[in-house]
Amino acid sequence: MVRANGAVSLRELARVVQTSEVTVRRDVRALEAEGLLDRRHGGAVLPGGFTRESGFPQKSHLATAEKTAIADVAASLVEEGEAIVVGAGTTTQELARRLARVPGLTVVTNSLLVAQALAHANRVEVVMTGGTLRGSNYALVGSGAEQSLQGLRVSRAFLSGSGLTAERGLSTSNMLSASVDRALVQAAAEVVVLADHTKLGSDTMFQTVPTDVITRLVTDEPPAHDERAAGELQALADQGVQIAVAGTGAAAGPTGGEQLPPGARPRRDMPLPVQRGRMAAGQFRGPGGAMAAETLERTARVADMRRR
Repeated sequence: MVRANGAVSLRELARVVQTSEVTVRRDVRALEAEGLLDRRHGGAVLPGGFTRESGFPQKSHLATAEKTAIADVAASLVEEGEAIVVGAGTTTQELARRLARVPGLTVVTNSLLVAQALAHANRVEVVMTGGTLRGSNYALVGSGAEQSLQGLRVSRAFLSGSGLTAERGLSTSNMLSASVDRALVQAAAEVVVLADHTKLGSDTMFQTVPTDVITRLVTDEPPAHDERAAGELQALADQGVQIAVAGTGAAAGPTGGEQLPPGARPRRDMPLPVQRGRMAAGQFRGPGGAMAAETLERTARVADMRRR
């Protein structure tokens, strides 16, 4: 799966091999030790330094429930009659589908997917940038796109990317896409980043939005025991980024997420960093025979993951 998609979330791996995320996490560590993949926050990528960019067909099948929940929360931020810019990406495409219901809205975008999602929204005006089509993500890039954004001013920019860290902010793997995203940021009074938990802590080649420019992050709740993703969220909050956590289940609030003001600590039920070296309660309990059986079962799962 990682070879085919470039990246995959632990949730998706657990669903495919029909086991728990905790078990998959141990299996991924074993594969990383063999040099077959690199672990990332909440998922795994092909080995080799910075995360490479997957194409649209692969991205569209990753973390779909999380992207839907994030889009619901992001759409609740948009007001009637507002003018916004929306960047390219599968998460922003989900957002665009929800913006079709906002009357009097003006959306400036370089994404054909965003424009297509809004094409039949009678009460929404869509403004496309110029530029050269980049087929891998259906986005317009280059000097034509950047020049068409000069002199533009809107209330908010909604952007996604390939990775997000507290140290560098939002980043992407393509230089042309990064340049257009920077131009979109320049046109907006506020910047809202849409990033699911698999992108937290991932760092890619080209910075698009520095952390101190990000007004708000809309993300989903990291899996339990993902201390690195939780730590990254805390570091972003400490730097003044407002964080909205989207719920993927029925327990989500009215807007699907919880707002955290600048400097606030993440809520108590969000996974926070745990002390390294401590085993979870009940881990490796039982007689030695049970441990051996678990080892054999894990070996079989790892072999199955290799085949996939």
